[in-house]
Amino acid sequence: MRELSHEEIRSSFVNCPKGETKRLSFPATLPVLDWEDTDFLGWTDPKAPGRAYLVVDSGEKPLGIALRLPTGSRRTNFFKSMTCSFCLTVHPAGGVRLFSAPKPGKAGRQGDTVGLYMCADLACPLYVRGKRESALIQPAESITREERIQRLRLNVDRFASSFLTLGG
Repeated sequence: MRELSHEEIRSSFVNCPKGETKRLSFPATLPVLDWEDTDFLGWTDPKAPGRAYLVVDSGEKPLGIALRLPTGSRRTNFFKSMTCSFCLTVHPAGGVRLFSAPKPGKAGRQGDTVGLYMCADLACPLYVRGKRESALIQPAESITREERIQRLRLNVDRFASSFLTLGG
């Protein structure tokens, strides 16, 4: 992924009003990302914990998708584990969260959303590269690290492209 300015990121969102993108907060670590190892940019808003953002380099221009996290208290079973839909990393309770994205256009304004279970810290690129580890032992895979990276990119691209076809 190429390095992006804050304005490029703000203008990339397809499913939220411009007023919301003006108010979104960036993480303090945004400028120090290793852009070579970043398959997507994802973060939770430090000033609005129920909001998160995903930006994908779609070739010509970045594609931003505003995400929401469920509100209210959630009970987690300590012995329960979940798998991220993007990178397939297995996490203990709370390590995977349901993120929902309002559909673009009229459907989104009427409350229609698309949901996906993802790493709660949105650090999938780090997990597939072995730069961050889950607290759980991962299932053995017969594919290489490069193939895991390609699978992550395919899953992210599939989500992003299907999101755009929802009709905005």
